[in-house]
Amino acid sequence: MDKRILIASGLVAITATSSCSSAKKPVEEKKPMNILFIMSDDHSYQTISAYDKRYANTPNIDRIGNEGAKFTNSFVANSISGPSRACMLTGKHSHINGFTNNSKRFDGAQQTFPKLLQKEGYQTAVIGKWHLSSDPTGFDYWNILIGQGQYYQPDFIENGVKTQRKGYATDVTTDIALDWLDSKRDNSKPFCLLLHHKAPHRTWMPNTKDLGMYDDVTFPLPENFYDNYEGRQAAAEQEMSIINDMDLVYDLKMADKENEIHTKTGLEKAGRGMYNSRMNPEEKAAWDAYYDPIIKDFKEKKRTGKALAEWKYQRYMRDYMSVIHSVDQNIGRVLTYLEEEGLLENTIIVYTSDQGFYMGEHGWFDKRFMYEESFRTPLLVRYPGGRIGDINELVQNIDYAPTFLELAGVEVPADIQGASLLPLLAGEKPATWRKSLYYHFYEYPAEHAVKRHCGVRTERYKLIHFYNDIDIWELYDLQSDPMEMNNLFGKKGYEEITKELKTELGRLEKQYGVTDSVFK
Repeated sequence: MDKRILIASGLVAITATSSCSSAKKPVEEKKPMNILFIMSDDHSYQTISAYDKRYANTPNIDRIGNEGAKFTNSFVANSISGPSRACMLTGKHSHINGFTNNSKRFDGAQQTFPKLLQKEGYQTAVIGKWHLSSDPTGFDYWNILIGQGQYYQPDFIENGVKTQRKGYATDVTTDIALDWLDSKRDNSKPFCLLLHHKAPHRTWMPNTKDLGMYDDVTFPLPENFYDNYEGRQAAAEQEMSIINDMDLVYDLKMADKENEIHTKTGLEKAGRGMYNSRMNPEEKAAWDAYYDPIIKDFKEKKRTGKALAEWKYQRYMRDYMSVIHSVDQNIGRVLTYLEEEGLLENTIIVYTSDQGFYMGEHGWFDKRFMYEESFRTPLLVRYPGGRIGDINELVQNIDYAPTFLELAGVEVPADIQGASLLPLLAGEKPATWRKSLYYHFYEYPAEHAVKRHCGVRTERYKLIHFYNDIDIWELYDLQSDPMEMNNLFGKKGYEEITKELKTELGRLEKQYGVTDSVFK
């Protein structure tokens, strides 16, 4: 292996010897770099203050980037939870790792980066959200939420044994992680810890101590909140509209005790059940003290039309931001622990989300689409001795696996499709770095009714093909139209760039082993 890579990874340091000395000084052995991979669920890059200061203040998440690198063009391969996690574990696109949508079961027998690290002496653990149906493999310790998990009194499975934990999910997940770091791991081995939070996944239930913390804030309405989807049929046919599809009871907590508020999405019963089945008396009292006046006001005002739509948007944003606050505070707890234990300077720390999320753009919540807010994901990396500042190259979540392997000095298998980020973190700008990204979303028909589609994104352009029960192409110039409102496909003057992008799609299909092309 290249000596530069070994030094960059912290595996060895060569001590210089004097030219007049006849005896070589011994090589100074250094511990392999620890890996802490923190991932939240549905955390939009817009709501991290390192990226965007309009909405939230996230000083602890920001710290990771401020003391390291902020990737400004970080994307996923398939914008939905389970498939995204499978891409991250394997370093391969969905059609290769087999987990194309959330109805699948992850094949735990296949190669993953934790397995490869484990073979090379790393102690591996995953704590928090897993969401891959099968049990984790390749981990010395696993303590995972069941399915999507619950915000209050969550159920965990610890190495095969189901237990219910008291408290709020983000706090509890962090407590388990700190306990593992402090008392369960083997201190003689390097560790790789996957710390994966449920939050801020729907239904954005804040910790009771954080209720109301954003009530004095009026969040700016996105410019395209009232998008009419002209020229974009697939965008018009989704079911993730804040106005039409965000449930008053399930999403916005309007479960009135008089049982007078009813909804038509089929989620009302589940919304009332979250309160009844998971909260203890103290939590219910805090919840009632906060939400009962809001419910009373909602009933009295009888909002309709735009007034109702914008009220729903503000409620959504306030709950979501309060949930983010808890994530940020708990990441602060972890950073403090690492610092106090002397682990901070021998641990690479990564913060990301399993995909992006819509904060009202196009009038939406949720993800799935290849449009920027869903496709793009935050990626902040604190790499001791590495680059500090922005990294603008196109990166994707299939890149995490080879990055961690190269960092540990483990040979990256030839079948991994991602590229190690270590050269970028070392300040290099490789001439051979990718110029385009491949994306594919498979989950239709399913929740939110987003059509199957795939596409390619370059630095400036994006070409998308919606297929299956529809055959629609979309082309965007991200430089002149960053909000992706003007579909240029088929318009005069864009014939050449369309041809170039289709050619690039074909090249990416060949590179990534796509055998059932939908681009032809």
